[in-house]
Amino acid sequence: MLRRKGLRAASAFAPGHVTGIFAPASVGSDPRGRGSVGAGIVLELGVVATATLEPERPRRILVRSSARHELSISRTVAERLLARRRGRLTVDLVHQLPIGQGFGMSAAGATATGLAVARLLDLDPRKAVETAHLADLFGGGGLGGVAAILGGGLEFRRRPGLPPRGLVRHYPFPRSLWIGVVGRPIASRGLLRDPTFLAHVVDRASEGLTTLRQRPTVATFLAESEAFGDRLGLAPPALSRLLLRIRSEGIRASQAMFGRSFFAVPPSEAARTRLIEVLQAAGVRAVELGAAPAGAHVIG
Repeated sequence: MLRRKGLRAASAFAPGHVTGIFAPASVGSDPRGRGSVGAGIVLELGVVATATLEPERPRRILVRSSARHELSISRTVAERLLARRRGRLTVDLVHQLPIGQGFGMSAAGATATGLAVARLLDLDPRKAVETAHLADLFGGGGLGGVAAILGGGLEFRRRPGLPPRGLVRHYPFPRSLWIGVVGRPIASRGLLRDPTFLAHVVDRASEGLTTLRQRPTVATFLAESEAFGDRLGLAPPALSRLLLRIRSEGIRASQAMFGRSFFAVPPSEAARTRLIEVLQAAGVRAVELGAAPAGAHVIG
């Protein structure tokens, strides 16, 4: 943490995340035990938060980013952690992936903000993570994204909520994956508050989650993610056509929940070349990246 006269600063990184299959779930009435069960990949790109505090200035909170999106969830985290302390708190966020496209930027922004501010104020990082989880949950950002990104690789949310209430298992994900966007963001907040839609999600996910619990492997995750996304039916026609075209080349590809976006995992170098050709022919911009080796953490 940087300390200069009249100014303190701290930074944190939280990885992004793609969900392949999930179902809303809760254990008890405590919201720390609410979220989802399911599985996804924690991404090496995410959100960097830099928090600065000028303790002698009047109390004010600024949360800034070059992204043209509302940052209400990250702001809620900053407000709750600063509490009644004096000073001007500024949080600058760098989003390394598109917001609102199923890449976990809401949870990553909340978690990075929380860890940076907690470091700045000498708070327990567990309080930062808890605050981020609650802000993301009640702010409509997602269901369990914060719990998922506390580790890296392939994650399986076996019990909803934050540890120790929740249970998340992390496994290596040694392959590279491609992510891309096909269309405008999907407004997830309304969907996540619609009981009819959530019941539909549970119904469509139940069979796949049972299979995943029995065989928690990369191959099972990719297969069940494809099936879940197809059963859920949220992909617009352009995305559906692209997914079918990619799969015709022997490449697993799924919609990222909830975005007009996809992730694809080519099994070989030859398949990678075919995937690039498909994306170029479709005029779709995509990026190749790896799974994060570790979860959210303070970086300075």
